[in-house]
Amino acid sequence: MTASPATYCVTPSSENRAYHSNIHEAGVDGGELNSTSERIPNEAQTKWTYFLLGCATLLPWNALTNASLFFFSRLAGSPFYPTFISYWSSAYMVTKLVCQFYCTFTSKLSSPSRRILMSMIAMTLLVTSLCLSTFVRGTPSTFFAFALFIAASVAVADGYLCTAAYAGAALLGTSCLRIMFSGQAAIGVFVSAVQVASSMIALWGLSPKSVSMDVMVGDDHAEDTATRILFGVSAVFLCITLFAYTRLTRQYFCSSATGALDHHRRAGDVDELTQLLPNDRRNPSTEPNSRVYQVLRRNLIFMFSIVYVFVVTLAVAPPITAHVRPLNPRIHPLLFTAVHFLVFHIGDLLGRHSCSFPCLLVWSGKKILTMSLLRTLFIPLILLCNVDRLAATTPVLPIIHSDILFMLIVLTMGYTNGYVATLALLAVSSLKHNPRLHREDVDVAGTLGGSCIAFGLTVGALCSFGVQAMI
Repeated sequence: MTASPATYCVTPSSENRAYHSNIHEAGVDGGELNSTSERIPNEAQTKWTYFLLGCATLLPWNALTNASLFFFSRLAGSPFYPTFISYWSSAYMVTKLVCQFYCTFTSKLSSPSRRILMSMIAMTLLVTSLCLSTFVRGTPSTFFAFALFIAASVAVADGYLCTAAYAGAALLGTSCLRIMFSGQAAIGVFVSAVQVASSMIALWGLSPKSVSMDVMVGDDHAEDTATRILFGVSAVFLCITLFAYTRLTRQYFCSSATGALDHHRRAGDVDELTQLLPNDRRNPSTEPNSRVYQVLRRNLIFMFSIVYVFVVTLAVAPPITAHVRPLNPRIHPLLFTAVHFLVFHIGDLLGRHSCSFPCLLVWSGKKILTMSLLRTLFIPLILLCNVDRLAATTPVLPIIHSDILFMLIVLTMGYTNGYVATLALLAVSSLKHNPRLHREDVDVAGTLGGSCIAFGLTVGALCSFGVQAMI
């Protein structure tokens, strides 16, 4: 439900100019690689394509989380039901984290364009298989194994796509990186809106009495229909993205950028990605490991704040929030869950956007850490709502007895997720406001911030098992 880490950092525009000059001197025509509209033909096509790639990096995760009730319907009555989301979110995040580390260390062995194309094809096929699975029924144990396999497989493709897309965008300039971030922020709202619309289509024509009857007898026809539409739209979206990127790579200016990596590797020259770093860091073998440790130690307050934001979020959303049921019997759980995902992502998007207003920016590490720690309160607040307590022998009345109040809690949790995380990421990389940061360490701080996001998501998914045990 959240952002994905940026593996590659962005250098100042002066270094971009030096980078293009170096390519030209090496015999590669880098004249078309400048990020300005004067030097990049079809700039609109480039930015729209990388906006779609940014969406694609988080689309599978958001589609899987929004399909929670479909997975529950397939596992009803089995021992996998209560903790299923904790299992597949952990499988997804752990696999993606390992894959991203691998792709980062081997980024010089393959071109970004090749990895993007292959990962997009794999991701499209996997999401299509999820769509087709809505037509098939099997035993809960078989479906459980299938779901975990798909989650891990999609995570591998997503890991390759994230690292390669950031590498390709960095070669085309900072504008492409910014447009990718915008895509990542928008896709959560888009997927949740599609799920709300598909849920309304699936429930169309049902009377409130029919809704109550379907919930009592466990009829999951609506879940199948809504999830089929969701995964179908997601597969079509990935196909459009794949087509757009394939078309873009055929353009001369894009081939000159992303394809130049293959040229240098075949010629034995310096990899272009290293040109994105200052001159004194183009040889990673000469980079002392202690430098990364020093940056982490000096900025630990920001790094911990980033990690803890996502630990709290993934500990309850979606593993616990997807189990919250509406108190109003006239509301179908399918629609209720879909709306709660939409509310969360709207809050997250608003939180990120808030950081564009100078009056709302906070640079103090202690204040950011305090806000991050205060988000711990969301764990007991969610548990006090109408959570489906399967292990309870007697009905347990929720203390927070209001669907609207639950939605407000989810909205606030989403807002603080986007706001606090963005504040910490901005502060840790700011030379002006972060006295702990040295000029030569900006890229390291940015990379560590992205790694902290991935680490926090993984730890949060694992912690959801402990929170689930409290129910």
